[in-house]
Amino acid sequence: MGEFAVRAIVSGVIVAIVAIIARRYPAMGALIASLPLISILAMIWLWRDTGDTELLAGHVQATFFYVIPSLPMFLIIPLMLRQGINFWASLSAGILVTILLYVATIPIAARFGIKL
Repeated sequence: MGEFAVRAIVSGVIVAIVAIIARRYPAMGALIASLPLISILAMIWLWRDTGDTELLAGHVQATFFYVIPSLPMFLIIPLMLRQGINFWASLSAGILVTILLYVATIPIAARFGIKL
């Protein structure tokens, strides 16, 4: 349980730092948020826990396929906000499009041997 708490705290601290920086420097916050810090931490922890190269390779490859469907969200939300649509509606639309794209990605990823 202690190891899980450390992992959760480290991940949470990264998110909190991004939010604090983004308040003053939106582009810098976005740059930090766009870095695959959590993915890298997950890879390190997975490697440390298992030492299994095939498991890690599968995880990293699957991460690639599942990052792609989330990218349009980062265009939809600002577009909607700039058109005067409120935050919650914009966020909801971005999330809905992302979910639909994830569902569409599953069979494509399966062709590359990635199964949920």
